[in-house]
Formats: sequence, structure tokens, C-alpha cells
Amino acid sequence: RPRPHVQEEDLKPRPADLTVPYISEWWFADMTEESKKSVPVTVFTGYLGSGKTTIIMGLIRSLPQDYKCVWLKNEFGDMEIDSEMAKESNIAVKEIVNGCLCCTLVGQLGSAIQELVETQAPDRIIIETSGSAYPAPLAWELRRYEPVISLDGIVTVIDAVNFPGYVDKSYTAKQQAMYTDLILINKHEEVGDENKLDKVLDDVHELNPETPKVRTVGKKGTVKADLVFGLDTKLFSHVGEVDLARATHKHSSDHQELEVDLLQAVLDEDFEVEKSELEVALKSLPEDAVYRAKGLVPILDQGVKRKMLFNYVAGRVTFDEVFNYAGLPKLIFMGDEFRRYKKKIIAALKLPEDKVTVNFRGETPSHEHSADHSHAHSHA
Repeated sequence: RPRPHVQEEDLKPRPADLTVPYISEWWFADMTEESKKSVPVTVFTGYLGSGKTTIIMGLIRSLPQDYKCVWLKNEFGDMEIDSEMAKESNIAVKEIVNGCLCCTLVGQLGSAIQELVETQAPDRIIIETSGSAYPAPLAWELRRYEPVISLDGIVTVIDAVNFPGYVDKSYTAKQQAMYTDLILINKHEEVGDENKLDKVLDDVHELNPETPKVRTVGKKGTVKADLVFGLDTKLFSHVGEVDLARATHKHSSDHQELEVDLLQAVLDEDFEVEKSELEVALKSLPEDAVYRAKGLVPILDQGVKRKMLFNYVAGRVTFDEVFNYAGLPKLIFMGDEFRRYKKKIIAALKLPEDKVTVNFRGETPSHEHSADHSHAHSHA
């Protein structure tokens, strides 16, 4: 909330000099002495379906009850889905949708952080980027809010199963592996072939030979908090480093659409699907075209109807029951060549075509579902 003595120009970014905070000067001055501690921020990046959300939820659940960690989540597309599981566990989460925090929604970052600090008084903030986010611009933006917050570390999650497929065609995946303080090798137990895993590790090492690599444990991607927190990053702390990153940053405001096609649907409340049929339908989709899918839908499982969150990544499907979600059924698909596969996806899941919107690479994103899901959502 701007103060009378703050001019509009003072609230705009100053790309030439990142050592001078542009919002936190007046904000920090108005804070009480007790609340003037700098809140550490840990950023999680990683490509679509790498397992960021699962890792973060497990990490937060493992923390002591008196340690307050809040979660700022940037969801791909224009609907919130993953955060419904956080609500089930009473995890404090604020969600920003309909764009990417590192570019089109960068202006919302400051107000979101301010709201979390003022209303939640957290011991730490975890920011989960969308799968298409570049770490560099987000990191240098976060530097602007010091000393209210302090950028503690950037953590990149690598999907060991699918990394060979997307690193070859995704500039984002390469950037995420290069600009980070810690690399988590996730799903490595699912690779099966030790030679294939060695090749993945070699490829990651080639992109970033200096950064530590840690393997997560189990299907939930378990990692100890003391490995992730307290990294005290030095990334993007100097203007020269920021200028270099900016010069090599092939970024545009529509880069989410440039990297993937997007199919979304908000369905009528009477929509339901058999669990076995949904699993077969999802597994029938081409893995090289559908990278990621997720949804909240009523599912019939052995004659019992339950609201469930389904997650699909490269041929693997998981289901989690949700108990408190009261909204309409919704789902989202991310991938490539949806002009070719759109009808196959719609037919496989028996979706009504009038409920489906598709954005292809390079197109302006459609916001037809925005009336049902606002740009920012907050849950405690």
C-alpha cells in the first residue's frame, strides 16, 4: 500500500542499479522492530512435472510445528489445482496464476510477499515457480525486496526419468539447471537402467559442474530441510552478474506459450469418470506430446464416487483424494503438437468440446476460465 510521500516512479524497477531497494525502503521503515527480521526465501524451479510440488509439501510437513513456512506458488495456466492438496494439509499457500512470476506477473511478486510478511509473519517463504520460469529474472527481482526478505537459495528439481527428453528442446530446462545453488535429482529410482541414470547425471554435470547434486528419496521426493535451507546464495547479488544474465536471457512475455501448448477445461458439476477408464485414457496419450496433465475431478472407484486430484507425467498416473474442494471439475494438459492431438485428448477423456480451450505456442493465452479463478488466491 503506497505511502503519500512515495511517487509512482519510485515503485518502478530500476534495472541499472539493483543495489538500491525500490519498495522496501518505505515498507521496512514502517515495520515494527520485532517484525524487522529479514525473512529468508527459498525458490524452487524445475521443468513441468519434475516433482516440485510434492517435494515442497513433504518438506513443509517435516518442519517443526512452531516453524512457520509459507508457500507462494505460481501455477501454470489460469486455474489452481495443486494447491488444493496443500489446503487439505492446512499448509499456508498463496497462489498466483495466469502468467509467469519471472515476467508477466513480476509486478505481483512484491505485493504478494508484502501480504505474506504482514499477515503470516513467516519464518521462511518458499516460492515455487511455474515449470516454464527462468530463475535469473526472478532472483534479481527478489533482490529488490531486501532487507524485508533475503534470497536464501535457488533449488532446481530435475526429473531423472524425463530429463533427456526435455533438455534437448527446452531452453528453460537448461537455464534452470545452470542458475541454481542446489540440484535435486528426483525420480532417479524410477530410471531402472543405471547407465541411463549415469547419462542423465553426466548431462546435468555438463550444464552445471559446480553446483552440488543431491538425490531425493522415494516417490515423495523426500529431502532433508537442512540440505535445502541455509544455502546463503550469492547468485545475482551484483549488478554486473545481473546484466550478464539479462544479456543472455532469451525471454519474452509469452514464453510459457512459446515452450508448450496448453489445453484447459472447466467442466459441469455432474461430470464424472471411472478411475480405471481415466488411467487407460491418460496412458493412451503420446508421451512425447503430452508432458504433463493434472486435474480435480469426481472419480468412480469401485462404485464409490470421490473427488480426486490426478497427476500425469510421461505415462505415469497418480491419484490423491481431496475432501474439501467444492469447486467445479477442472483439468489442464501441457505439451507439444496439440493441433495434432487435441481431438485425441478430448475423445480419450470424453470431454465436451464447448468446455475446452486450447492455446498453441506463440498465441496470447486465453483467460476464459478467469471468472471462476481469480489471478491470486490465498489459503491458510
